[in-house]
Amino acid sequence: MPGSGILVIKLGALGDFIHALGPMQAIRDHHAEARITLLTRPTYHELARRSDLFDAIQSDQEPEIWNIAGLLRLRRSLRSAQYTRVYDLQTSDRTGLYYRLLGPGARPEWSGIVPGCSHYHHYTRPTLIHTIDRQAEQLRIAGIPNVPRPDLSFMDGVIGRFDLPDRFVLLVPGSSPRMAIKRWPAAAYGELAVRLARRGLTPVVLGGAEEADAIAAILALCPEAISLQGQTTIFDIPALSRQAVGCAGNDTGPMHMAAMAGCPTVAIFSTASFPDKAAPRGAAVTVLVRARLSDLPVDAVETALFNTPPGGGA
Repeated sequence: MPGSGILVIKLGALGDFIHALGPMQAIRDHHAEARITLLTRPTYHELARRSDLFDAIQSDQEPEIWNIAGLLRLRRSLRSAQYTRVYDLQTSDRTGLYYRLLGPGARPEWSGIVPGCSHYHHYTRPTLIHTIDRQAEQLRIAGIPNVPRPDLSFMDGVIGRFDLPDRFVLLVPGSSPRMAIKRWPAAAYGELAVRLARRGLTPVVLGGAEEADAIAAILALCPEAISLQGQTTIFDIPALSRQAVGCAGNDTGPMHMAAMAGCPTVAIFSTASFPDKAAPRGAAVTVLVRARLSDLPVDAVETALFNTPPGGGA
């Protein structure tokens, strides 16, 4: 569609956005001459800008259903752009509402899960199909047969400022603060850190303010560990992962970046996290699943960390 206007919708969360970079690249390649706009959350503007996949980035204010004025503003914005096709990579109830807002009358072609849209992708929700596989099928239906693995080469932070040793392992003990069930115990991470130090590897712990207690517990057990709490950006994570010997962590966004950057990755999942749908994908990934993460022994994580072959696990 030379000269056409294309809209891509992707809101979040971080891991989902990272997974969508491959589909976004496929859309860019398929519509090489088109002007492509991304509708996303302000949180992801810089990430999207650096990806160099979009001609414009628009913030979605995500008006509530009762916010009639906000919905009308969004409707005017979407209709005035006169998009010829929309790729809904969010496929949520919210973005289904956006499809309906574009009526009545002629709507642009729409790739998504809204019955009646031009490129309808049917699947049963909630689905246990992995996000990457589901979006590849969505794009195949829309006429885009080849979807590459997400390329994070543009996410290349300047990590020399951390002055890390040559051989280190990343530990990611956090997750959504509302989902403590997704967290392997901090004491277990501390024991793993001790074992890494005995192997001559420096544990490097990542996280933010929400992980302060867990990180403090790990450092108390393993003084040789280095905390980068609150010091890293999302662009640093892939750069650190390319240099790391390995990475172990919970169901959280940085784990997807580590895996996609090629780092041997051990992802620790509760069954509540739906690993079939949301586990990291990468060249060397092992996924360890337990109904209760407190039942996952340190031995299992240590063994997996040093026996994760390229192409293995997930």
